[in-house]
Amino acid sequence: MGSVRAMASTRLLCLFNNRVADSTKTLARAGWSLSCRRNVSSSPSRLQSCMPGWVIDQYGTNGVLTYTEDIPVPTVNSPSDVMIKVYAASLNPLDIAMRGGYGATLLKLKRHPMSVLGSDYGSEFPLILGRDVSGVVVDCGSEVTHVAPGDEVWAAVPPWKQGSLAEFVTLTEYEVSHKPKSVSHAEAASIPYVANTALSALVNAGGLCRDSSSNKRVLITGGSGGVGTFSIQLLKAWGAHVTVTCSQNAEGLVRGLGADEVVDYTAGDAPEQLEMMEKFDVVLDNVGGETEQLALGLLKPWSGAKYVTLVTPLLLNTDSMGLLDGMCQAGSSLQSKAIQNIISGGVFYRWGFYAPDGPALDDVSRLVDAGKILPVVEAQFPFTQVPQAFQKLEQGHARGKTVVRVTEETTSRPKSWCRKVAKTPQSLNKKGENRPSNTSQPAERCDSSHLYSATLDSCRLYYS
Repeated sequence: MGSVRAMASTRLLCLFNNRVADSTKTLARAGWSLSCRRNVSSSPSRLQSCMPGWVIDQYGTNGVLTYTEDIPVPTVNSPSDVMIKVYAASLNPLDIAMRGGYGATLLKLKRHPMSVLGSDYGSEFPLILGRDVSGVVVDCGSEVTHVAPGDEVWAAVPPWKQGSLAEFVTLTEYEVSHKPKSVSHAEAASIPYVANTALSALVNAGGLCRDSSSNKRVLITGGSGGVGTFSIQLLKAWGAHVTVTCSQNAEGLVRGLGADEVVDYTAGDAPEQLEMMEKFDVVLDNVGGETEQLALGLLKPWSGAKYVTLVTPLLLNTDSMGLLDGMCQAGSSLQSKAIQNIISGGVFYRWGFYAPDGPALDDVSRLVDAGKILPVVEAQFPFTQVPQAFQKLEQGHARGKTVVRVTEETTSRPKSWCRKVAKTPQSLNKKGENRPSNTSQPAERCDSSHLYSATLDSCRLYYS
């Protein structure tokens, strides 16, 4: 066993060796400046040394969230870097989990590859949360060609990077995409992370795409949250038949987004209702737990059907058991379940994970501007009320996303909507093509407020 661990450790060191140089760029409290010039320009890293934001210096509950104006402004250090002025961010359940230390072991290794040798190699604190961003490019590396300063963009911030609950964030060009023109920054910020997560799960693990989804039967458990509401719309744009489980008071929302059939999971006969339906080609499980065994039995046997869960034990195992033991235990669990299900029913068992993908967001942007995907924003908070935004999300039973307005928009927007959800699927441009600027004409729209209206009529989504 000792030799196996040694070999695994050596492999990890080799794998992350090319990231060692980047580890010195991580934020450290000791280097934070107390005198900050507040002038904002197109190149903040040159004229402004510090920025406001929300950080945590330790893991815990909401009390660890701290507002400060002394965060060093991130710089463009790589030719592929893109620096963004944040106009809006949104929260995901992952932010709450990370605030409490979820995934700390593996994410620290990603940030500081040398931390595999011990705790003395870098600290994750102070840590900025927030996985979605919509804003404006203010600076770019020399090799960036897809975006330029002044462009409105959106992106999903990888969990191992500093987040979007600050004035600026720096990402790579591959992670950034042009923001849809037909929605505000607050609305746009509700989409990127759930879009990248859903696309990774449905395409990479589920084997679906715009050309293969027509008439495929897909079940989405926990369909009223961020990933669920996005997945419903994407799959309907691709021509799939979508069944959703959610609570009764979210039925209007998911039906308005296009769900063909809805099952109230709080009803006592929910399992029986699902078992009476025609079997499914793909199950996207956002719930996990006892739902897993039920969902596996709802798939078409011996037909290549796939069960994809976003609730995996990988990060929990590495946190509780250590890096090597945790990864080995998670891998063993995945392998065991995969073999068991393929032998017993010809069903593929897979895990789904978030994956950064700017080109995929380009495709999503076009769908948003075409009216095929609508932002679903349940609540909005100003930048001064980030703790309250976390409290809202922690209440559970989400009906869309919780958004934080980091920089207030000054552009006036029409108050009357509404764009109707198109009934025919639109083809997405294939990944791998040149990434053109978003040229769709903006549709008439209105600003979303802090609460969506759960009443939807004729596939229209209204924001009060």
